[in-house]
Order: sequence, then C-alpha cells, then structure tokens
Amino acid sequence: MTLSQTVHLLVPDGFDDPTQPSGGNHYDLRIQDGLAEIGWRVHTWRVPGCWPRPDVRAGSAVAAVTADIPDDSVVLVDGIIASALPEVFVPAARRLRLVVLMHMPLAEMAGHLRDATFRAQEVLSAAAATITTSRWTRDRLLAEHNLSADRVHVAHPGSDAVELAPSRENGRALLCVATIAAHKGHDTLVSALDRIAELPWHCTFAGPLDREPRFVDNLRRQLDNSRVADRVTFVGTLAGDSLSKQYAAADLVVLASRVESYGMVLGEALARGIPVVATRVGGIPEAVGTANDGTVPGLLVAPNDAEALSEELARWLQDPQLRHRLRAAARDRRRSLPTWRSSTERVAAVLAGVAG
Repeated sequence: MTLSQTVHLLVPDGFDDPTQPSGGNHYDLRIQDGLAEIGWRVHTWRVPGCWPRPDVRAGSAVAAVTADIPDDSVVLVDGIIASALPEVFVPAARRLRLVVLMHMPLAEMAGHLRDATFRAQEVLSAAAATITTSRWTRDRLLAEHNLSADRVHVAHPGSDAVELAPSRENGRALLCVATIAAHKGHDTLVSALDRIAELPWHCTFAGPLDREPRFVDNLRRQLDNSRVADRVTFVGTLAGDSLSKQYAAADLVVLASRVESYGMVLGEALARGIPVVATRVGGIPEAVGTANDGTVPGLLVAPNDAEALSEELARWLQDPQLRHRLRAAARDRRRSLPTWRSSTERVAAVLAGVAG
C-alpha cells in the first residue's frame, strides 16, 4: 500500500451513529466507506467534542490524535473540527499533508463566534487543499479567505440509486426531512402551512427533536395556536427503511432552511422522482439543479418568507399541470444527480494530488 492510497480521516465522534443524523455526518461516512471500496486504506479517528465550539478537553484530544499521525501522512479532517482549532492544525500542516473538508463555512455554523472567519483563515491557508461540498461554499471561502483557487475543490454529495416514488394525483402528502432547529426554518414552514389551512394536505416533519429543545417547544406552541396542529406530524429521527417509507409516501419534499450548504435531502427526494419546494439559499439551487430541458424540478423561494412559501405550496396543491411538469422534471433530474462513487473519486483525486 503506497502513501497515495493511505489517508487519516478525522471526524466528530458519533459521525456513524444513525441516531445523530446530519448531512455532514452522512457525507463523512459515505466518503470513508467509498474510499475503502476503491482501494484506499482509511484510518478513521473519531474525536469527541461539542463542535464547532470545543472545550479544552476536546482540543487536547484532537491535539493528541494529530500528534500520533506519522509525518508526511495525508490527513482529511472535517472542517467543523479543523476550523475550530488553528492552534492544533496550523503547526500540524507543516509536517502533514492536510486536506480540510468544509461542509459549511465556520462563520455560518458558529454564528456568534466573532473570530470564526479569522480562525478558519489560518487553517485553510495552511492546508495543502480544501474540499467543499458545493460551489456556493467554495465561492464563499475564496471570497472570505483569499485562498488560491487551484487549492479549493468541489465534491458534491452523492445520491443512491433508489426506486421511483409512486405518483399520486392530488399531491397532498408533504414531507420535511430536517433536524428540528431554527436554521432549518420549520417556524416559517408552519406559518406558510397555516396560510393554506383551507386546502387539503398533510405534512410530516422527520428529524431529531433533541438538538434545540427551546426551538421545538416554541414550534409546538406555534402549531397549537395555528389552524393546522392536527395536520402536522412529528415522527422524530428516521433512517434506513423507515426513512425510505416516508419518502415513498410523499408527494412533495419541503425545505425552508435559512442556511444550507447544499441540501442533501433534496437530492434524496429527486433521486426518487419527488419534486421539491425549498428556499433559495446557499447550495440549494445546485442540489435542485435542472432537467435536461432546463426545467427546475421544484419551486424556490426566499428564506423567511412564509407568504411566498405558502403561495408556492398552494400552486402545487391546486395546479395539476404544474404537478405533472415538476414530476417529469424530477424524474429527469434523477438521471444527472452525482453518485456517491463519483463524489468519492473526486475526493480521492484531491488526496492523491496532495500525496504527490
């Protein structure tokens, strides 16, 4: 096994725990497994901590792990870890071939951390290469950190080959797959749904309920004060067959995110031929894409605009021709979605280039 076929992968502890779903965790897991499948030897280091805000103990654990990695090794580290600890990774980059996998700019993830951009700047400038999961993230990093463009690469998330979801004429089954948290915009979605209470529909919220308990409590109160409390169902964290069954039962996938680097659930929906309604933020337009004829397989609205979101949902529910057109576009778009194999090969190419 040559150096170019060996990589040390630093990821958050629990990244492979199905009860802790996130786009970043899923991406890390699929890349880990994909690299092994195409012949790379992958040493995975799970590092504990509350990311991207590690305490002293977490920082010490990462420093210890990094110190154990032999000189000149290729290291792929999740950006939620690397960007938070320049004091560890800037010195490490002098002896390791460091590649940072940025799912989201740290300033977006950390929110109130005033020095987030500066800390990320230090790490990304020291790294041999950076991989992003969308062109939007790449453009954002280049604009914010004055990085060399030839050292920042894009490897979009992939989608699995899955069966088409059945098409039901009325389109009334709505599905939102997302952690129940403020940045996913469930409150905006509830406001939008309340505005179309007179139309027939049901919406399922699939996602963890324990990440932001205060937000969840406020969301439940919002629903209790709405006209649609009995038409929104929380099903909690789902994975595997349980999640697939929800997709199979859905006519439309809705995502009202305020921040989104890509929107992997949109790819999962389109892979099944399910149209989407989503916000026009971050990498979402990339994830949605277009059919071969240029038709967008969904409807995009501004974030935080419940009125616009309700209008597009009403159009979907009331216009059979629109539903037919979007379903046809979604079924066509599924053919051009990136696969996890292509995503892995893109990451592998960057790692091999760094290895030299």
